[in-house]
Amino acid sequence: MAGLTAAAVAVVSFLAYQASADAPDSFAETKPRASDSASARPVQKPKPSQAPLAVPAESGTGTRVVYSLKDRRVWLVDAGDKASRTFTVMPSPVSPPPGAYQVNSRTGSVQGSDGVMIEHVVRFTNVDDVAIGFSAAQDGTMASPDPTSRTGGVRMKRADGDAMWTFATVGVKVVVVP
Repeated sequence: MAGLTAAAVAVVSFLAYQASADAPDSFAETKPRASDSASARPVQKPKPSQAPLAVPAESGTGTRVVYSLKDRRVWLVDAGDKASRTFTVMPSPVSPPPGAYQVNSRTGSVQGSDGVMIEHVVRFTNVDDVAIGFSAAQDGTMASPDPTSRTGGVRMKRADGDAMWTFATVGVKVVVVP
């Protein structure tokens, strides 16, 4: 058994030598010289312009709900422009155009236009006779809506719906960004 192992090591070593002897010079390892390391500068990765979950810069100032269509995310922003909470949402088939709105009505619990029982409904606009607002399904789901339906419910998890309900009273600004 030891003889077979020694023979296998010898064959692998020989093949490795042949491969390195036939390799082009551009594949050869270069060892850094002491003078290279003294003058070399470390490569820095570019920093993102803002934190990934930071409140979008184009969302205004003051107390507001910010809804990013592209990111499928909501921020609850206090008067000091700090997000007290941020969370993902499931957008509706009918979306509002970017702009500033105000919460215009709220409903504690109701059946959604998709037939799902929802709670903490916070409405802020209408698009082509479709009410647009935030809500949470009482069963806790955030299923993708039927893309052919004309619904405007932006769904969130129940805990996020509780936070939205507490934060977004009638008159609170809602800013929709692309």
